[in-house]
Amino acid sequence: MDRIGDLGLFLRVLDLGSISAAARSLDLSVAVASQRLKRLERELGVRLLHRTTRRLHATPEGMQLAEQGRALVEDLEVLTGGLRQGASEVSGTLRVTMSAAFGSQYISPLLPEFLARHPRVKLSVNLDDQVVDLVGSGFDLGIRVGALDDSGLVARQLATNRRVLCASPTYLQRHGVPHTPADLAKHDCLLLVGSRGRQDTWHFSDRKGRAIAQRVQGRFETNQGELLRDAVVAGLGIAMHSVWHVHQQLRDGRLQVVLPDHAIATTGIHAVMPQRRLVPPRVRAFVDFLAERLGAHPPWER
Repeated sequence: MDRIGDLGLFLRVLDLGSISAAARSLDLSVAVASQRLKRLERELGVRLLHRTTRRLHATPEGMQLAEQGRALVEDLEVLTGGLRQGASEVSGTLRVTMSAAFGSQYISPLLPEFLARHPRVKLSVNLDDQVVDLVGSGFDLGIRVGALDDSGLVARQLATNRRVLCASPTYLQRHGVPHTPADLAKHDCLLLVGSRGRQDTWHFSDRKGRAIAQRVQGRFETNQGELLRDAVVAGLGIAMHSVWHVHQQLRDGRLQVVLPDHAIATTGIHAVMPQRRLVPPRVRAFVDFLAERLGAHPPWER
């Protein structure tokens, strides 16, 4: 148990960024915490931490230990903490990461209700439009929008992610309405760039189910969804957007759907978790809560 305790201390140091902060959180003296970390390094025969004047950083061996050891520590916490006794026993710190736009618009308003349901849970929320390594960064859970490409994670779909092409009425009045995907080659198309590269090939299917791929280009691109939405509302061109991101602008007429007869593949909004034998109750409770509140008919589709 001493080694598991030392491993838990090591993980807390990585999460909080310093030995002193980790020691305070565990009600230890800094001297005792330092001795226990040195004992762990000595028993394993490797250095786990690089110590600089400002912050501690894990060595490659330390990162490997963190990736493989975090699930063991959390499984032990589940087993010894009696957290399987129902929703009233859900407790601990839930570390979750999600995209800034979706998180602030749809998840943030739900968090007070979740915390009221589970008063023993602490929430640590990270908003980041980049795909974060859940295991290496110490997150319990991620909310991801779009296609999933990480087979090392367990995923549960919370809602569908329907996408459309859209443009402002003023842009379409000035430049004309495209009737086929090929017409897009003559238009300014606003592009999203990010971890999946530059998304300059748009994929459709017509009413007969035939797949169509169209290369597009334009004078504006960004890695930030809000900027893309602002640009299309301002009349700079045509953009591909998730409905959740532009549903209000579509409803009030600031945007209108382009090429409605050519479908864009629907993806999903998923909760993703590291693979582990025992899912902490706090994680299971949060995923169940989001599935309940978003559900089969998400608010942006109502």
